Amino acid sequence: MSNANYTYAVARIRALETKLFNQAVIDQLIGCATEEECIQVLEEKGWGDQETSGDPEAMLTREEEKTWETIREMGVDMSVFDVLSYPNLFHNLKAAIKEACTPEGSRPVNIYYEDTSISPQEMLEIIQNKEFSRLPENMAEAAREAYEALLHTRDGQLCDVIIDRAALNAIYQAGRKAKDKIIKDYAESIVAVADIRIAVRSQKTGKTVEFMKRAMAECESLNVDQLARAAAGGMEAVTEYLAGTAYAQGGQAIAESPSAFERWCDNRLMQDMQPQKYEVFSVGPLVAYVLARLNEIKTVRIILSGKQNGFSDDSIRERVRDMYV
Repeated sequence: MSNANYTYAVARIRALETKLFNQAVIDQLIGCATEEECIQVLEEKGWGDQETSGDPEAMLTREEEKTWETIREMGVDMSVFDVLSYPNLFHNLKAAIKEACTPEGSRPVNIYYEDTSISPQEMLEIIQNKEFSRLPENMAEAAREAYEALLHTRDGQLCDVIIDRAALNAIYQAGRKAKDKIIKDYAESIVAVADIRIAVRSQKTGKTVEFMKRAMAECESLNVDQLARAAAGGMEAVTEYLAGTAYAQGGQAIAESPSAFERWCDNRLMQDMQPQKYEVFSVGPLVAYVLARLNEIKTVRIILSGKQNGFSDDSIRERVRDMYV
């Protein structure tokens, strides 16, 4: 795409960025007395449509759809955004394997993401027929391995580990091949933060070094062997290892609280996106806008869930993510 076309698209994104929620709007939502009051505020701000009125999950799904519709309208090369869809695509693979290996009467419902490059129906058909070669190269072998593992061991966690690592590897390889720096940075950040999450959760549940190394994906900014061994040595060893990396703030968040750590994991990506506010002639601002919208929707989901479960405003505020604007 030419610089001139990106200039037009970025100009549109700059106008759309003014509608992104800032901290004042987030505080307004947190201050609502009930989930219903939050929904009313969101609908007044144009969230959802007539078909989603009063249905929070349908409204959030519709907002994700609107985001992608907006990007498609700009006539940009959509292949740039493929890597952003990998988490949902691999989630659907995991869901299809579990559905295919579960007795029909006890199968879960509403477990798929829509609007993926392989539809949920096609994904399930591929798995049920064991036609793994129909899947992209970065999914096929992991799908076969996870399917066989779940079928023969009934170990759902092992299935998750195989698919989740394949997803991280796919994201990282896409980042390495990408021409745009923002995709490279996105891939590095996503994989590194996921590895840190695995280390923290594994330390809490007493997993072995071997388990962690099987779950983690290699990346440039972390040494997964050192991280796994640190996690086996205790949480202080994790924070000590992170102190010598670009993720030292993550170690500080671990020491603060579990919710502070989860918040840092998402905030780290938003921090990496901040330089895109000053770009004009690249796809970077468009990618940053999509990630900002997804972060915004995730934050609203956290607030709505908190209201639904009767959490205090302070408890909800501790969990919400930083905004892009």
